[in-house]
Amino acid sequence: MKVAPAQDTSLDEFWSLTEFTALNKKQRSVAEGFAQRVSAPAIPLETKVNPVKVAIIYPGSQASDYWRRSLASFEVRMDEIGLPHKIESYFSGSSSDAGGQAALITQALASNPDYLVFTLDVLRHKPIVQRLIARGNPKVILQNITTPLKVWRERQPFLYVGFDHVAGTQLLIDHYKTKLGQKQDFAILFGPRGYVSRARGNTFLQAYSDPEAMNLKASYYVGYDREKSRQATESILQEHQNLSFIYACSTDIALGVMDAIAASGNERTVMTNGWGGGAAELDAILEGKLDVTVMRMNDDNGVAMAEAIVLDQTGNSDQIPVVFSGEFALVTKDNSTEDIQELKARAFRYSK
Repeated sequence: MKVAPAQDTSLDEFWSLTEFTALNKKQRSVAEGFAQRVSAPAIPLETKVNPVKVAIIYPGSQASDYWRRSLASFEVRMDEIGLPHKIESYFSGSSSDAGGQAALITQALASNPDYLVFTLDVLRHKPIVQRLIARGNPKVILQNITTPLKVWRERQPFLYVGFDHVAGTQLLIDHYKTKLGQKQDFAILFGPRGYVSRARGNTFLQAYSDPEAMNLKASYYVGYDREKSRQATESILQEHQNLSFIYACSTDIALGVMDAIAASGNERTVMTNGWGGGAAELDAILEGKLDVTVMRMNDDNGVAMAEAIVLDQTGNSDQIPVVFSGEFALVTKDNSTEDIQELKARAFRYSK
């Protein structure tokens, strides 16, 4: 296998959260107020509201439980609030399956939903989303992306919602630098070519690779595929004997890396990380198989979608930010079982 060069490394077509709030100063206070609403208990409706129809397209065929938990927390929060609703869910394969997801969008639109929840990992979907935004119906919620597209200017989606990939990656950058220093040999496994791989993978690559030390030894695009990740890791470990760690860009990748490291007997010498902190990663940390992960307070994602729709339906759309970005916690082998259980109780408060 050849080293895969980092292509499309720039995130220049997006505003970072910092840039966006600097340009839209009112957004900071709106986002802060909305975050407080998300973290607080649900407030049941006191007035009658018309039923809403929500179509949700998720790349749910992954080991990560992020998407399934997001849907569960969204449904429970809507029930607690008392907003009558109908949810139609469409689970696809990987978010890089552009054709399959475009077909699902067409299918979802046929039911004439009020809101469409989607993701934007592949920029080939941008024209579809742009047309929906221009049409105004359904209102578009873009999930797992928290960096507004510059080209859409003031015509942004109804809501960007998720956990900022760059912010989460920075926690892992700081961890590796503190634990190992900055010039250790490493490899990196990207997911599919797209937004998430750039935000998680290239952000890490640019921060940790050292041109003088030439410490990046290998990099591959493996999709969100455990078996491909295992095979890539086997090749890497055979070719590079002094590797300190392999940076994984997703849960599925981390599991495949762990499989190969365990089979090679390198558990004590080669580190790896998870990304997201779902149940599979936390179990691996408790078992001593995974070194570190950045854990999303997962259910805030679904709660934020529910609260935005409620505010919209009750005439309070001025309280909805353009972007909601949830919080992270760094979890390592050093965390006790009690620590992890407390984080799980907070992160999975609805999707237990």
